[in-house]
Amino acid sequence: MTDSQTTLAELRRLIDAFVERRDWRQFHTPKNLAMSLAIEAAELMEPFQWLTPEESRNVAGQPELMEHVAEELADVLCYALSLANVLQIDLAAAVRDKVAKNERKYPAEDFRGRAK
Repeated sequence: MTDSQTTLAELRRLIDAFVERRDWRQFHTPKNLAMSLAIEAAELMEPFQWLTPEESRNVAGQPELMEHVAEELADVLCYALSLANVLQIDLAAAVRDKVAKNERKYPAEDFRGRAK
């Protein structure tokens, strides 16, 4: 299963089946999932906490650290997919809409090379 071979719908079904087999839907309220997503996002920040910007770029060359980062990022995505499942949000449409909104808010000709 790779990014280029897997659809968002397939990932959503994978997460939904995982939750169903464990009878966890009863716990997967929007509030609980949003909180879990925030907690996992904080855990994703931890490996980068005290690194310089350059050191953070070099994480990709550290297999053990990369495995940890990948696991935390997967946790974030799993909770995001679970929340989308519970609230029946079309993630592809939401991302397209958000990018279109950001295109209007941050025109490339005005913001190219600027972080603010």
